Amino acid sequence: MPTLLEIGRTHTCGDLRLSNEGERAVLFGWVNSRRDHGGRVFVDLRDREGMTQVVFGPDVDAAAYEAAQALRGEHCIGVAGKILRRVDNDGNPNANPNMPTGEIELEVDSFELFSKAETPPFDISKDDRLDTHENLRLQYRYLDLRRPSLQRNFILRSRLGTITRAHMSDLGFLELETPYMVKYTPGGARNFLVPSRLNPGCFYALAESPQIFKQLFMVSGFDKYFQITRCFRDEDLRNDRQPEFTQIDVELSFATPERVFEVMESLMTRLWKDLLGVEIPTPFRRLTWAEAMARYGSDKPDTRFGLELSDLTALTRGCGFAVFEGAEHVKGLCLPPEHGPGYGRGKIDKLTAFAKKRESGGAKGLAWARVEDGGTWQGGSAKFIAPELQTKISAEMGAEPGSLLLFVADSFETTHAVLNAIRLQLRDELDLLPSSGPTLWNFLWVTDFPLFERNREGKWVSSHHPFTSPRDEHVELLTRDPGQVLARAYDLVLNGNEVGGGSIRIHRADVQAKVFEALGMSEEEKQAKFGFLLDAFKYGPPPHGGIALGVDRLSMLMAGADSLRDVIAFPKTQKGQDLMTQCPTPADEPQLAELFIRHRALPNDAASDAADGDGKT
Repeated sequence: MPTLLEIGRTHTCGDLRLSNEGERAVLFGWVNSRRDHGGRVFVDLRDREGMTQVVFGPDVDAAAYEAAQALRGEHCIGVAGKILRRVDNDGNPNANPNMPTGEIELEVDSFELFSKAETPPFDISKDDRLDTHENLRLQYRYLDLRRPSLQRNFILRSRLGTITRAHMSDLGFLELETPYMVKYTPGGARNFLVPSRLNPGCFYALAESPQIFKQLFMVSGFDKYFQITRCFRDEDLRNDRQPEFTQIDVELSFATPERVFEVMESLMTRLWKDLLGVEIPTPFRRLTWAEAMARYGSDKPDTRFGLELSDLTALTRGCGFAVFEGAEHVKGLCLPPEHGPGYGRGKIDKLTAFAKKRESGGAKGLAWARVEDGGTWQGGSAKFIAPELQTKISAEMGAEPGSLLLFVADSFETTHAVLNAIRLQLRDELDLLPSSGPTLWNFLWVTDFPLFERNREGKWVSSHHPFTSPRDEHVELLTRDPGQVLARAYDLVLNGNEVGGGSIRIHRADVQAKVFEALGMSEEEKQAKFGFLLDAFKYGPPPHGGIALGVDRLSMLMAGADSLRDVIAFPKTQKGQDLMTQCPTPADEPQLAELFIRHRALPNDAASDAADGDGKT
């Protein structure tokens, strides 16, 4: 007689419904829970598609019932039997409304134990109620991934990839691969280096993106390219950053920003409709970088709620309040009357401490005032500002009696960073986000970024990369006033998260030369970093542009997950460690010698720091 494994399962544990009553089924899976009630054993059997209650009774199959006495959580089993309606002891329907399969149960008449399980280090059956420390879950990631909530995330992520491939193919894009091991070019993100055994003393870099190669595909005439690819950056980590990540990489010839937008908007609407059943209206809203910074203090603003910023710099010049007068920028936001009165001095003090934190932008302080009838103020900064100016500022900020005004006066970067952080903090504290409706998913294009920014040494560097095209009308400013040049660059923002970024590329040699000149790049440096691409551009490159979308972040947002680690199967900690496989690990001397590398011992303190990995995430 064939075994259940040889017969094969007929359904998953999420398939069966009342319409299957009376049929036979074979199910495989893991014991999620076991209960012994009145001479019958009830098991919730789990696989990636769901859960079904199966029942063992001595009157149905004595051997199976006897074996069920020894079942424990996470034993892997197979069962076969008849599908019955779930009823209580009196024969009345007794469905479990919390399970899609809750109207039925499988009465087991054949059983097979595939493997036993030791007691897991945490209770997988608790799933969303699990309060185990994340380090332990990462150490036993293969068990953590059995939890239905995580499996739903990865099923969604898998479907995201499948739909993306089908959609881009339908639009005429070719899925083409680019190398992972590439030439190291100084500058930009820090690369992981890979030693070459066949070329002693030489190293590859792991690609931080396929940028140069996808541009070469355009030079090669492939016209439309996409790839779902892995990328690598050896950077300091945080909750929303991993050393290896995945992106949907796209490039097309004869591109304009609007053509790129059209492709991406069609992909986003397809993904949201197919995966979430949500219709996303198009075209997506557009904001310039300057407008986003002015109104929200961020180049990836969350526009689902108000609390927009007001620029008070000109209005407060000569006001006599030293905090405002000595600042490069003075900006504020107005907490409306429905929230202002409830925001007392204790909460304001906490918000001030929050504003001073480095991760919030590190302001020197937070000025405030409460608006009374007539637009004048009381409390906080009221005594430092003349009543006439108070009324003007209140009017500028759209304040009403009972509003709370919050001000930051500092550099451009600090003022905007802090007010953006405060705005998001108030969003969460006051529950300002919609729970439903058209703004639940808020897509936004941010455009016209500055082409250059100053680094710590005051030197101009590319805000994106040196092949980003300036606006046509700004080409003449490249060597005269680089700080005023705007790029044909764009970011796709979703609910205050940057999910993609790209640009139209430079394809004209004269424009590229001016950009390199503005960057102060020598001929030797140009050739060392980009010589092969510049050579390729001598042979009729088409106008082209593209974008890269973060698969990890898209998956996280669509799944409603709290962290990127919940949508990355085997993530690293903030120290770049894999707690499950215990890597990275040292290489032994023979391995190093084969690669022509010699190990140099670290100083005692540095060695201690390097070994002190607590694995916090």
